[in-house]
Amino acid sequence: MSKTNPGDISVSEVLGNSMSRYQEGWETAVGAAASRSGKDWLGKPALLVLADGSVFEGEAFGASPSDHIAVGELVFNTSMTGYQEVITDPSYAGQVIAFTYPHIGNYGVNPWDDEARKPYCEGVVVRELSRTPSNWRARADLHSFLEANGVPGIYGVDTRRLTKVIRSVGAIPCAFGTASENELITAATEALPTDGRDLVSSVTTSSVYEWRKGQGHEGQQGTPPPMSWTVLPRSKWLQGQRVTAPLAKEKEQEDRQASLHVVVYDFGVKKTMLDRLACIADVTVVPAFTSAEDVLSMQPNGVVLSNGPGDPSALDHLVEQIADLIGKVPMMGICLGHQLLAKALGGRTYKLPFGHHGSNHPVKYLATGEVEITSQNHNYAVDPASVPNIEITHLNLNDGVLEGMSCSNAPAFSVQYHPEAGPGPHDSRYLFDRFLSLMNEEADPATP
Repeated sequence: MSKTNPGDISVSEVLGNSMSRYQEGWETAVGAAASRSGKDWLGKPALLVLADGSVFEGEAFGASPSDHIAVGELVFNTSMTGYQEVITDPSYAGQVIAFTYPHIGNYGVNPWDDEARKPYCEGVVVRELSRTPSNWRARADLHSFLEANGVPGIYGVDTRRLTKVIRSVGAIPCAFGTASENELITAATEALPTDGRDLVSSVTTSSVYEWRKGQGHEGQQGTPPPMSWTVLPRSKWLQGQRVTAPLAKEKEQEDRQASLHVVVYDFGVKKTMLDRLACIADVTVVPAFTSAEDVLSMQPNGVVLSNGPGDPSALDHLVEQIADLIGKVPMMGICLGHQLLAKALGGRTYKLPFGHHGSNHPVKYLATGEVEITSQNHNYAVDPASVPNIEITHLNLNDGVLEGMSCSNAPAFSVQYHPEAGPGPHDSRYLFDRFLSLMNEEADPATP
């Protein structure tokens, strides 16, 4: 019941290649899908069935699974824009995404907004699908993009009712497609949740690669200019002080920045996250299974534990690697990386009822009392009482979930949300400044 990716139209260029090659392959694949759209799947009556027996009517779009059934753990996302970035976020591996915003696909898709080389989600659910996108950056419609990448979808669904069900019963296995209702009910009851599953192994890179700023954006109009940074010692960050002057005006700090090297563990890393990090250092991305010894042999100034999919309790082999790095190199954890850092420190994680998925989650930065509107995508969280030797830095204002922590006895901190915000508001991008400050302070204890 797994989705298939038609070999003649698959988008196979990895993000490490040049933008021109990626764009050419992307447009060829999606264009081929667009030329044959609607022949065997688009618009056919379809059903979405949840494991609790709830049934929703709709119509099919995107790719047609070989057996006309798609399965996964169903979650809802509250973002009003950024559907392409959401769909291509590797953290959705094993899940079906239901968008609460009713109109999806209106500005189309393009090769510059992909967050990974392909979508890893199991399916997409929308209320109203736009077949005629209108935007100067659009290169194709959403249906053709999903078909090219082997991702099935269903539209015309009452997503308001669906969201209320998920909020009541929690993230739940589901099945959808053009098969009979009985077949879909059976498939939904047999579908696996993300609990206890190692999904990182399905999304991580298989080899080490370098990342330079703007990679995947070459020649694209509207690409953000290089960002400027300044350095503040860790003690001031804990007091809530932020950047007040651009690094470009500080030649000595600029030279020090140019020599920094960050190693990123790819647990399902997003392109925007790599772009943000490449603003402050040279970036090397390594597979999730890379040993601590191999990482340290690269002589990094800092290590980033990236976002990723699935249950952190199934990743003890990764936790052991992280534990071996704590105290030896500055570390920053994001989303799944936050959870794995907490486990490496001796903490526990648990599953939220329906998770945090969207770009409008309020988080309070305790040092200043400021509230950040954040981008989030996770089903699991950290029990703060279980983690020793930390200072709680951020809390979710909706449900009180731990959103950020700083180690009191090691140069490491983490956040549960996505400071790179692809998509989402940029309220939290100062955290990359904080990581730069931490690396510089460790590299030069005399940093003012």
